[in-house]
Amino acid sequence: MDKRAILACAILTSTLSFGQEQSNMRVKRPVTTNKVYHLKKEIMTPETLWELGRVSAEGLSPDGRWLVYGISNYTFKENKSEKNLFVMPSQGGKPIQLTQKEGGESVVQITEQGEVIYVYQGQLWSQPLAGGEAKQLTDIAGGLENVKLSPDSKHILFSRTVLIHPYHSTDKYSDLPKSDVYIYDDLDYRHWDTFNDGRFNHPFIATYDDGKIGTPIDLLEGEPFYSPQAPFGGAEDFVWTPDSKAVLYVCKKRFGKAYASSTNTDIYRYDLRSKTTTNITEGMAGYDTNPAYSPSGRQLAWLSMRSDGYEADKNDIVLFDKKTTQRKNLTAHWDGTVSSYRWSKDGRKIYFTAPVRGTVQLFEVEWKQAIAGNTLPRITQISEGQFDITGIVGEVDGNLIVTSTTLTRATEIYRYDLKKKTLTAITGVNDNHYNRLAETKVAGRFTKASDGADLFSWVIYPPNFDPAKKYPTLLFCQGGPQSPTTQAYSYRWNFQLMASQGYIVILPNRRGMPGWGVKWNEDISKDWGGQPIRDYLSAIDDFATEPYVDQERIGAIGASYGGYSVFMLAGVHEGRFKSFISHCGLFDMTSWYGTTEELFFANHDLGGPYWDKNNVKTYTDFNPITHVDKWNVPILIFQGGKDYRVPIGQGLAAFQAAQLKNIKSRLVYLPEENHWVLSGHNAFVWQREFFGWLKETL
Repeated sequence: MDKRAILACAILTSTLSFGQEQSNMRVKRPVTTNKVYHLKKEIMTPETLWELGRVSAEGLSPDGRWLVYGISNYTFKENKSEKNLFVMPSQGGKPIQLTQKEGGESVVQITEQGEVIYVYQGQLWSQPLAGGEAKQLTDIAGGLENVKLSPDSKHILFSRTVLIHPYHSTDKYSDLPKSDVYIYDDLDYRHWDTFNDGRFNHPFIATYDDGKIGTPIDLLEGEPFYSPQAPFGGAEDFVWTPDSKAVLYVCKKRFGKAYASSTNTDIYRYDLRSKTTTNITEGMAGYDTNPAYSPSGRQLAWLSMRSDGYEADKNDIVLFDKKTTQRKNLTAHWDGTVSSYRWSKDGRKIYFTAPVRGTVQLFEVEWKQAIAGNTLPRITQISEGQFDITGIVGEVDGNLIVTSTTLTRATEIYRYDLKKKTLTAITGVNDNHYNRLAETKVAGRFTKASDGADLFSWVIYPPNFDPAKKYPTLLFCQGGPQSPTTQAYSYRWNFQLMASQGYIVILPNRRGMPGWGVKWNEDISKDWGGQPIRDYLSAIDDFATEPYVDQERIGAIGASYGGYSVFMLAGVHEGRFKSFISHCGLFDMTSWYGTTEELFFANHDLGGPYWDKNNVKTYTDFNPITHVDKWNVPILIFQGGKDYRVPIGQGLAAFQAAQLKNIKSRLVYLPEENHWVLSGHNAFVWQREFFGWLKETL
């Protein structure tokens, strides 16, 4: 090893005290025999990123022997993705491709008879685990979504949209079929990227007999409510009781202004025989979601937030015991927030994932003593490492089958050994791609924040990093605002891709991010432009002291609240940054409050409306427009035309201000995109403009 390499290792090690703690776990990857070897490693490009297969865990067979998973592959020429299903032994082995029709399939159930039942083009299909001919089971008009078959296979639960209110002119005035007008008398007139046309997702139940579906019953007939939840709810909002006599569904039974201002979803039980509905979370004010029965069927668990209107509240696991009729919050005493959970196979524990110290890890809670007596449930962190556990698929022979990512590895499926505490890859869908790429090293770093608190950041270094050189550096500002910056792998904001273009990227875990205690997570509310912005400045000031950081080439980038942060930093940075990039950022808090859709978020995090005198600071000191007079650095602004979370006026106003101040600026308007960029071709434009701008300005 030459001296420069030794010095590089020394510098990385000096910043890695936290990262070393997280790297103690050995991650095993499968041995592959078809690797492509290159004498010189390649640099990741946007094309490479879109060549990656996107892996989804679809389920385990009832005996745990077989794993079914999906791979979505993008085709540049056709600008669309194709998803197919694969099966392989859950301990690892050679996969078999089950499906290859054009389109995408999603697994509904893997039967004890070895059949994979899945939805394809709105209908149920069946195919043997061992491969073979696919059989279409249903042919129902309107198709099926979010399907759940009853445990006894005699009923089917699914969702479809139902017209309740004729908001659109063609529904209100049938004699004007070529009109295109929306008419509203209340709020909730649009959500995420669509205007409300008066159609609502409803759950339906029907008899089922080997593909034959009886007359469906609408469980919310005539009611203007959504189940699954809008805009992102899915099959996880439905569950059958183990005896097949009832179903549970998640719904926020609010309408108009009440719907826009509340997060109070409840879990409802519909009894098939009596046709009656019961609210089983009555009196619980916040989000109640993800119901799941224990293997015995005696206990029911769900995720619950306490406060109405606070979407990023502490998420707890609540358990209801049918015999004692007792309802118990299992994680109330624990200083963290739950992401997802799954019952253990024997029902004695509940495994869950949660953000912790810049990662997402596995935990377990032993619940029985909490039901039997007054003792607190024991909660144990059972994994540790420089990776995220992004989902729990199931339990097989003392192992958990999980999905996992790192900042330099997209989702794959792994086996976590509960005794050995090791994580071993089962799938290696993208191994050939990563094997030919130059490595981008990731390290952890602690900084003292302006108030003396310890502030953690991830740092991603360019390939072949040489500490004797100077590098342009990017400060990444996370959105949310209460979303964690962990070892997640993004296909939009991909830090491996950024580092591969020659940039050092620093990702601070500023105030407002889960994983550092409930108070740290809550401290951003009503303080958007305060301590979180100072945290960003503390992080970049500390890192800029490194000799390999070119202080004349530092930029700040971010989306959503991160875009807001960029707009704020542009007015308060005092010469630290030479370039800015904001994607769908909030620019004027007053106009944003008047046009965003989920008012519960604005009411909680900003304190309420701009006409309330108690919120003066939010709409003045913490409003980016207040500081535009100090803008003097080039800025690139991305804005989606169908972004109703941060509507189009925010990006346009920021661009217009920069132009009128004669600041080098550019607007990239994506008329068909929402808060994200979902089209492959649009994403390529986004990336070319993103890196082109950095090349021009840094």
